[in-house]
Amino acid sequence: VVVMTHAYGNRSGVRYMTGGLKVYYVPWKPFLMQNTLPTFYGTLPIIRTILIREKISLVHGHQAFSTLCHEALMHARTMGYKVVFTDHSLYGFSDVGSIHMNKVLQFTLADVTQAICVSHTSKENTVLRSGLPPEKVYVIPNAVDTAMFKPALERLSTDEVVIVVISRLVYRKGADLLVEVIPEVCRLYPNVRFIVGGDGPKRVRLEEMREKHSLQDRVDMLGAVPHAKVQSVLISGHIFLNSSLTEAFCIALLEAASCGLLSVSTRVGGVPEAWLKICSFCLLILYFSVVLPDDMIVLAEPDPADMVRAIEKAIYRLPQVDPQAMHLRMKNLYSWHDVAKRTEIVYDRALRCSSQNLLERLSRYLSCGAWAGKIFFLVMIIDFLLWNLLRLWQPDVDIEVVPDFDPVHRERGNFSGDIGDKCSQ
Repeated sequence: VVVMTHAYGNRSGVRYMTGGLKVYYVPWKPFLMQNTLPTFYGTLPIIRTILIREKISLVHGHQAFSTLCHEALMHARTMGYKVVFTDHSLYGFSDVGSIHMNKVLQFTLADVTQAICVSHTSKENTVLRSGLPPEKVYVIPNAVDTAMFKPALERLSTDEVVIVVISRLVYRKGADLLVEVIPEVCRLYPNVRFIVGGDGPKRVRLEEMREKHSLQDRVDMLGAVPHAKVQSVLISGHIFLNSSLTEAFCIALLEAASCGLLSVSTRVGGVPEAWLKICSFCLLILYFSVVLPDDMIVLAEPDPADMVRAIEKAIYRLPQVDPQAMHLRMKNLYSWHDVAKRTEIVYDRALRCSSQNLLERLSRYLSCGAWAGKIFFLVMIIDFLLWNLLRLWQPDVDIEVVPDFDPVHRERGNFSGDIGDKCSQ
């Protein structure tokens, strides 16, 4: 697996991570929301070089708002590679930003080999936005690193109930709901305290609410919390509150449950949908909510009054919560190893798909709209011509292929000879 992303601060170039994972930090600086400036064709030379040097078989892009992802998938399809796209978010159909991104996604997914979504709601949303055939879209949920997110060694006292919120403080994440919910919960329960982690444009509203209701000693504003410190914040609380207005999956709920917190969440997006988990040993069908079983989460409508009632219900259920037992259940429910196996199945199916010639591929772009289809068609024709010019200027055989080596054997001290040699056990 080779990862390609843009430069982060001074981190640029090629780096090897644990286990031999190689990361290319291409020298493109982000300019807005960790996204690089769209160039269409500016990334073609470096992406072509990386794909050839690393002998790539398949390209997997993530996130609809990533410009580097869209350009990489476009160039990879031009070069004849199989591509897979994963969509992690839900978007609407009415606001200007969503309309723009839906058209961009329609362009990218017009020629994608396979696609992955994190929930059935996300799949339905992606199919409607992009016009992608549903049979090409697979649902693979996220997971949680239970080795990293562990509950506290000693169970916290419930004399003071601590509710944790860790989220980007933006409209989409329901920060405006928190402004109304927190004062009401504090009024009803004098022994409740809030910890709010995260930053964003709505942080000012939360701080104004804290000042207005004199809740400085009951609402702690932590600001942005690094991911490495999220666990230490979670284990200091009893209840995790998610107030999102739209959510494809919400991995934060998994992290909170793995730390033994009872969750309260808005009933939006992929959070409440039901799914089937088939036990291969006893052939029993078990029903869970898509994110958490019913005894781990309390759902509420995205309405302040209903959220307050859900928090009240969660407070009454706290004595029944066993953090260690909840952590062990999360180990079985959500595993990245299971996600990896299911993703490999999608990769295998993508690689078995038949290759299509240029005319067949271009016909898909023409079907994207009366005017948009012609623009997409022209963009891909230019990309194809530029790719062939690059092949003339620097043939594929002139690009040096990186040698293979086994990092496991090298770490054990069994590595010898040229870096390309394969060492036996």
